[in-house]
Amino acid sequence: MLTRLQVSGFKNLVDVDVRFGPFTCIAGANGTGKSNLFDAIQFLGRLASDTFVDAAASIRAEEDKASSVQSLFHRIGSEYADSITFSAEMIVPDKGVDDLGQEAKATFTFLRYSLELAYRVDGELPFSGSFELIQESLEHIKLGEASRHLRFQHSAKDWRNSVVKGRRAAPFISTVEHEGQRVVRLHQDGGSSGRPQSFSASNLPRTVLSTANATESPTALLARREMQSWRLLQLEPSSLRRPDDFMTPPGMRPDGSHLPATLYSLAHSHNQIDSDGQDTWIYEQIALRLSELIDDVYEVTVDRDEKRQLLTLQVQDKNDTTHPARSLSDGTLRFLALAVLALDPSAQGVICLEEPENGIHPGRIAAMLELLQDIAVDVTRPVATDNPLRQVIVNTHSPAVVHQVPPESLLIAETEQAIRNDKRFQKAVFKWLPNTWRSVADPNEKAVMKGRLLYYLNPIPDNGSQLSLQIENSGMY
Repeated sequence: MLTRLQVSGFKNLVDVDVRFGPFTCIAGANGTGKSNLFDAIQFLGRLASDTFVDAAASIRAEEDKASSVQSLFHRIGSEYADSITFSAEMIVPDKGVDDLGQEAKATFTFLRYSLELAYRVDGELPFSGSFELIQESLEHIKLGEASRHLRFQHSAKDWRNSVVKGRRAAPFISTVEHEGQRVVRLHQDGGSSGRPQSFSASNLPRTVLSTANATESPTALLARREMQSWRLLQLEPSSLRRPDDFMTPPGMRPDGSHLPATLYSLAHSHNQIDSDGQDTWIYEQIALRLSELIDDVYEVTVDRDEKRQLLTLQVQDKNDTTHPARSLSDGTLRFLALAVLALDPSAQGVICLEEPENGIHPGRIAAMLELLQDIAVDVTRPVATDNPLRQVIVNTHSPAVVHQVPPESLLIAETEQAIRNDKRFQKAVFKWLPNTWRSVADPNEKAVMKGRLLYYLNPIPDNGSQLSLQIENSGMY
């Protein structure tokens, strides 16, 4: 769970400091930096697995091209920022496994990860470049300070005590100067009793965190696993409609592929079996949820075709007509995918989603928002199989969404003018409504009135065409 993110030098994110709760909706006009914040989260998550160059290539750029390394740096005119800095406060799982299947147990679960990267020109390839690691650290946040860092309303006894655990004095990763060179050290969880591994920072092609394993650095490994679970859902209709073969492993991908295999696995791993030996409870829950979006829903199932060995998602209406996934609307498929995600206890971490209102009738946006909030962890109860540590962050420019999001969950994205080195530029800022938990956490920052936000977001459809298109695309098929 990502509870706070500080970013500077990444695209138009300069001196950005954002606190997150279990569910966060970021609202703002196009071009304010909403998507750049998602890119920063995705990039940081990728760095837990990939090399610097591969992580940069995974981030979108203009015209859907892969980003170059330099394009990620903040730019004023033709001048780029010297470095990109990140600081992320997060709650990590208390146990997991490494790449070799070895079990890891965290000695502390509330951590702060910091990273600074500079741009380095590749001497052999003058038109390209890479990153140079300047600083990397992983430290714990003291138990006694947890309440000061977790300012959103929650149950300290039931929820916080179930996720914030452990004791620690020494850092897990640190950067020091040694004989005139920067050295990154990966410390053992035993603290001073174990000799740390040292790496020359100038030659590193990836973060030290991305190399952590369960044997020597289990807490760093679990921080890595947490960051690897930060994903941007980009649910593609073609992927959602595609059937799966019998051998497809469960687990829905960020583009929505493997939805039938995931739902089928969930249904057949549940404990409530009907008289025919079939587990119907999961299917019933999905159908009940879908009926909040569409009235004409009787049943949701996965058809098992033994001849072709295919699994196909299908919806049956109240007239006993079966509609396979290929005939369902984009909005219905997106809603179904999120409904399945809500019931999948293995789907954990940070889930980012852009414009969840797309393809949804304006009158049903409340159902979509309720579903998204149900996906997020319930911070009034302990974390368990039926309440996984899961977080949802969405962005929108829809006034209809802004009207219906709880004020405590709303962030407002704007741009404001700043000056650096005698040059003016526009940077992203993220603000909140007055009298919410963020205004208590940062009382010196000026809050934004909701009416001002709606002034910027309120669209003027051309002869009602935009609303008509929404209604046309909001049916089941």
